[in-house]
Amino acid sequence: MPEKLVLVGVLPQVVVLEPGEQVVWLSDAGTLRIEFDPKRCPFSSNVFQAPAGMQLLSGPVRPGTKPGSYRYRIAINDVVIAQGEVILRERS
Repeated sequence: MPEKLVLVGVLPQVVVLEPGEQVVWLSDAGTLRIEFDPKRCPFSSNVFQAPAGMQLLSGPVRPGTKPGSYRYRIAINDVVIAQGEVILRERS
């Protein structure tokens, strides 16, 4: 499955996913936690967490998820450092 890499520390404000793609987050600065609103998350889990140096993969978009904008919070060592946004595009 194709992946979109998000390097934490060089934060994109927005990552755009085409159908069939997934997000990969990575941080060497500490324990990374990505958290989407549980009522508005395009993936099977709304929380992703891993120790420094480990990649977090979003996995595929849940079936039936509508294209649009999905915001999330980024925390390192339990301190929220930024917000991000995933934009899902429609199949063409």
